[in-house]
Amino acid sequence: MFSALHRKDFIAQLKTTEYDTLVIGGGITGAGIALDCASRGLKVALIDKQDFGAGTSSRSTKLIHGGLRYLKQLEVGLVMEVGRERETLHRNCPHLVVPEKMLLPLIKNGTYGTLATSFGLWVYDKLAGVKNEEQRVMLSKEETAAQEPLLRQDILEGGGLYIEYRTDDARLTAEVIKTAVRYKANCLNYVSAVEFVYNERGRISATKVKDEITGEILTVKAKTTVNAAGPWVDEIRDFDTSNHKTNKYLQLTKGVHLVVPYHRLPLQQSIYFDVPNGRMMFAIPRGEITYVGTTDTTYKDEINEPKTTAEDVSYILASANSMFPSVNLSENDIISSWAGLRPLIHEDGKSPSEISRKDEIFVSEAWLISIAGGKLTGFRKMAERVTDKVFQRLKKKYQYESKDCFTDKITLSGGDFKSYDAVEEYVAILAEELAVSGLGQKDANYLVFNYGKNAKMIVDKIADIRNKDYHPEVNMQIVMAKAELWYCFHYEFVNNLSDFFIRRTGRLYFNRPSIDYLLEPIAEELSNYLEAAKSKEMLMADFNGEYQLVVTFESENS
Repeated sequence: MFSALHRKDFIAQLKTTEYDTLVIGGGITGAGIALDCASRGLKVALIDKQDFGAGTSSRSTKLIHGGLRYLKQLEVGLVMEVGRERETLHRNCPHLVVPEKMLLPLIKNGTYGTLATSFGLWVYDKLAGVKNEEQRVMLSKEETAAQEPLLRQDILEGGGLYIEYRTDDARLTAEVIKTAVRYKANCLNYVSAVEFVYNERGRISATKVKDEITGEILTVKAKTTVNAAGPWVDEIRDFDTSNHKTNKYLQLTKGVHLVVPYHRLPLQQSIYFDVPNGRMMFAIPRGEITYVGTTDTTYKDEINEPKTTAEDVSYILASANSMFPSVNLSENDIISSWAGLRPLIHEDGKSPSEISRKDEIFVSEAWLISIAGGKLTGFRKMAERVTDKVFQRLKKKYQYESKDCFTDKITLSGGDFKSYDAVEEYVAILAEELAVSGLGQKDANYLVFNYGKNAKMIVDKIADIRNKDYHPEVNMQIVMAKAELWYCFHYEFVNNLSDFFIRRTGRLYFNRPSIDYLLEPIAEELSNYLEAAKSKEMLMADFNGEYQLVVTFESENS
C-alpha cells in the first residue's frame, strides 16, 4: 500500500534514514530519477512541495511525441532520442502511452511544404525507429479533406498522416512514482525543501524540509542531492550557497490549453495545424472533449499557479477558428483549461519557440545536481544521465560500484500487458464484469486506460460497494468514483480532492460535468478515509480554489 494513512511512517523514515540520494521534485523527471536510482540499488527519498506531477507534469499537451518541429530546427539527436523513447514507454506502459493518428494539414504559405513534409516525416520515422505499419502516409488535398471535413478548404493543399502517442502526463507520473516505491524508494508529496546543510568540506550532507500538512521541520540526510524541481529549479539552486559554476538560468515559457465539448469541435483524429503568424498548434479529441493548444510565451509571474488569461483564450480561439472556420468557437464553449510552465534553459536572442528543448545537468561545488530543460517524452533518458552522475559522486567518495540503467526493461505499475492488443482485450473482460453492476464498455475503457491492470482492483471494489449498498436508485457513476477514490487513496497517496479530481482521474479537464454530482459524496468519503482530519466542507473549500483556476480566466480589466 502507498497511502496517506501511513504518512507518519514515511515521515519517520525521512527522519531516521541516511539516503544515498534525495530527489527534490516529484514531477515526471524526479519520478524517473527516483525509479532509476532505486532500481539500481540505491536508497532513495523523493519529496515534492505539492502533489506528484502538480506542476508542469500535469499541464503538458499530453503527448509522448518526437517533436516534428525540432527536426526543422535541426535538433536531430533530440528527435532520435525521444522518438525511440516513445516505443520504450509504449512497451512498458501500453495502457497510458497509446498510438493515435495525427494529421498534419499542408496549407498555402504554411510552415511545411509538400516535399519538405514528405521527406521530413520519412526522416522522422527513420530516426524514431517507427514500425512499418505506423509510418507516414502523404495525402492529396481531397484525401486530407475527406480525412478531416472540418479543415479550412480554401488554403488546403494536402496533408501528412502519421502516428503519435497520447498519454495522461499526471497518471504517467503517478505510475512511475508507484513503480519507484515498488523498488523501495520513499516518495512523499506535500514536503518542501527549505534549506541545505553542509559538511566541513562545504558539501551538502542534508536538507531541511517542511511537512506542508503538519508544518513540522525535519532534516533529511543524503549522500547526494538532486534538484529536479522543474520551474522551481533556480529557486532550489538559490538555496545552495556554494558556487553554481554556471551562469545559465531558466527561461520559463507558458503553455495554455483550452477544453471544449467534443460536439463543438468533433475532429476525426488529432490535428497538428498552422497558426496565422504564430507557432504550430494541436487540436486533440479525447472522449467527450477536444482540447486545443498550446501557447508559448515568456513567463515572469508567480510560479505556483500560472493562470490562463483573456489574451491566451483569444489567441487559441482565433487559431482554432482560422483552421476550423465552421465551428465558430467562443468563450462560452470553454469548459476548462490548464496553464503550465516549461523550464527551458535561457538562450540569448531566441524567442520562446526557438529555445532548445534539450535537457542539461548542472553540478555545483557543493555537489547539488540540478537538471533542467527536456521533454516529457525523454524523461527516462534524462533520469539515466542524472543517475549516472549520482553514481560518479558515490563511487568517488564512498566507493560505490556503478550499475547500468535498465529502466527500459521495467514494466510500470499497471502496465503488465504483452501488447497493445492485450489492453483492448482486457477492456472487454472488465466490461463483462462491470455489466453486472449496470456499467459498461465506456466505463471499462476509462478504467483500463487510466489504471491498466490495476483497474481490476477498482472493478472488484465496485462490486463490493454495490453488494453492500445497492438500491434501485443508486447512481453507479458515484459508486465507480467511490471505488476509484478507495484505490487512489490506498495505493496512490491521494491527500485531497485536487489530487483525485485533477491528477489521478483527470475529471476536471476531461469530464468536468461529473464533478457537479460527485463532489459532495467524494468529499464525504475522503473525509472518512482521513479519519475526520478534514471535514467534508473543508475539503470542498480547499478544492474550490484550484477548481476556479481551471474553469475561469483572468483579464487585466475584469
